[in-house]
Amino acid sequence: MPTDHQSTIMQTISTSIIRTMQRLLTVGLIAGVLSGCGYNQFQTKDEATKAAWGEVVNQYQRRADLIPNLVNTVKGYASHERETLEAVTRARASATSFQITPEVLNDPQAFQKFQQVQGQLSSALSRLMVVSEKYPDLKADTSFRDLQSQLEGTENRITVARQRYIVAVQDYNVLARSFPSNLTAMMFGYHVKPSFTVDNEKAISTAPAVNFGK
Repeated sequence: MPTDHQSTIMQTISTSIIRTMQRLLTVGLIAGVLSGCGYNQFQTKDEATKAAWGEVVNQYQRRADLIPNLVNTVKGYASHERETLEAVTRARASATSFQITPEVLNDPQAFQKFQQVQGQLSSALSRLMVVSEKYPDLKADTSFRDLQSQLEGTENRITVARQRYIVAVQDYNVLARSFPSNLTAMMFGYHVKPSFTVDNEKAISTAPAVNFGK
């Protein structure tokens, strides 16, 4: 027959086991509720939008890196096109000085500003390309043609990266707006994300024109 001391130990062990099981059941219940309400999906889709956004930023930066050499090459043949060249330089400075932070993905105004500065750079580049058409020697320059090819490829990559971001945001926003996952979104601060606008998509699909002819 167990002594009082042994009974106390056994009771303590039993209590500990019961509490452990209760904690495990609670954790399992919470995990099941969160999973059922889309919490894990939010984690996955949020990371997907960040990754897609990172590629957008990388491609815009790649374009910005090409511009100084492009401007200098054009200047060598068309130095008197000062206004156009300066417009490109200013637009590039504005685009590269805009601080890209994770908050941009959740701030419609900041996102709109990002679109605006990149759109201004696209427009300035488009005007530069139109001016370049007037200089046959420039169009025949090997460095210029190489830059043209790189810029054209980068514009294509920008378009693809933007489209992937649009799709990623669309998937995320559907989850954020749908019931019952919208309750999870409100509870954990998963807000609807801004995306590129239709008008902005039309602009990016046509500018800048970089095909100078062969």
